[in-house]
Formats: sequence, structure tokens, C-alpha cells
Amino acid sequence: MRLVGTIKEIWRYPVKGMGGERVGSSRLTDVGVDGDREWAVRDVLRDEIQSCKFRPDLLRCTASHEPGSTVPLVELPTGERLSCNDPGLGERLSALVGHASRLEPLQSNEGLDRFRRYHGGANGWLDELKATFDREEGEPLPDLDGLPPSVADFVVSPGTFFLVAPLHIVTTASLERLAQLREEADWDVRRFRPNLVIETTADFAGFPEQEWIGRTLRLGGATVKCTAPAPRCGAITRAQRDFGADTRVLRTVVRHAEQNVGVYGQTAQAGLVQRGEQVWCD
Repeated sequence: MRLVGTIKEIWRYPVKGMGGERVGSSRLTDVGVDGDREWAVRDVLRDEIQSCKFRPDLLRCTASHEPGSTVPLVELPTGERLSCNDPGLGERLSALVGHASRLEPLQSNEGLDRFRRYHGGANGWLDELKATFDREEGEPLPDLDGLPPSVADFVVSPGTFFLVAPLHIVTTASLERLAQLREEADWDVRRFRPNLVIETTADFAGFPEQEWIGRTLRLGGATVKCTAPAPRCGAITRAQRDFGADTRVLRTVVRHAEQNVGVYGQTAQAGLVQRGEQVWCD
């Protein structure tokens, strides 16, 4: 195996679509980082789980775990912090996103209906999805023709609150290359919502993780299979708690990075990972 870098950051997002928190270590399992995407926001009228693709104002909130607590806290743009169990939080989120909403936890042994996609829109689910990519005239969309048939019926992978895969990996080499291409843009790593940020060794440049697709990473006590590129949508341009909107980010990614930043992954062998540990690629 080849040494490709070290783990710089580990992130989890306790509520789907919201900002998350850095942790020093975590166990990786078949559902990703411990505590990731445990809760989600449901649009009451659509009866559909929502993400920051469709409700970008969720990114102005941050979800985190207090030590010893099993229920996340949400910090609203006002600075108010409420437990996910607080009935008042649904009202505040409804006002923030402009749609009647409620928070709900992921539960085991649930039926499929809870994860279904809304099909009552005038434009159809695929057109709604395409619109989230925020492409300008002449810019390509990702190849959506190869989407699995289940995507037409389910807004997330059934049984989870993940859209594609339970892990998302970004390298410092990719972020550095993007910053070189457009220095004035804001390349805060939080725009890309990674679970693992890998500080690549000095011999890597460009977008090295794209070459890892189909290969396995060994990091700490875990191994991760890199499964697919991560095409970017308009969510990376949105304002979050500590920074404003920046459309230059998406324009650069579409034009110079073949629309992708980072790769999706699936845990092949569960284990503990920690900041600073070496990362090897087969």
C-alpha cells in the first residue's frame, strides 16, 4: 500500500442538512462516522425528508452533541440552542426555511414509506433534482442517466438519512488546487461537508482522490472503499454560520474539476480512526 497522507479532520453532521462538528476520533461502521445523520428535517406537507439541496437555510444551523448526551443540540442563526427533542425547534425551523417542518430521529426497523420521495410537484422529481445543481447556461449537469431505479422512489437510501453513501472524503490537495484556480473565492472546507479530510503528502497535486475510486483506504483501525465521485450542487455556494454565499466556488468546480470535489466511500472494515493517523491506499 502507498502512504497518501494523514487524517486532518473528522466531521459528523448529527442532523441531515445542517452544519456539523469536528471530532478528534470516531469509530467508522457500515453507517459511517458515529453520530452522523441521526436526525433529519421532514417537510410536513410533502411528507418528505429534506436536505440542504432543497432547504439551503438549514446550513445556517449547526448540530452538535454535548458530552454525555445522546440527543443533539441545534444552534439556530439567532444563537439560540435547542435540543432536537424540544417541540419548539420544529416551529423555529419552519419559520427559517419557509415550510412547515418537524425534526425526527432515525429509528431501527422502519418501513420504507418514511424514506419515499415526494411525487406531487408540478415539475417532477427529476427536474426538481436537476434544479438544485444551479448550473449556468452552457454548464453541464452530472450524468444522471445512470441513477439506480430506487432514486425515483426514495429521497435517501432506505433505512438511512444518507443520499448516496455514508462517508465523504476530501483531500487538502483538491482544496489547494481549487484555491490556486480562483484565489478570491472562499474555499472553506465546510462548504463540502466531508466526513474525512485527508492531508495529502507533498507528492500529490490536483484532485488525487478521483484516482482512488474503486480502491481501498486504510486509516487507523478501519478500511474504506472509495466508491464514486462527488458531483457538486448549489449547496456549496450557500451561506453558513461563519461565512457568506459565494457562487464563484461552484463555477470553478464545474469548469476546472469536472464538477467533482471529493469521493464517496463505504466502510469495508469497521474500526477506530483518529486525527493525525496515517492513510494508506492500495
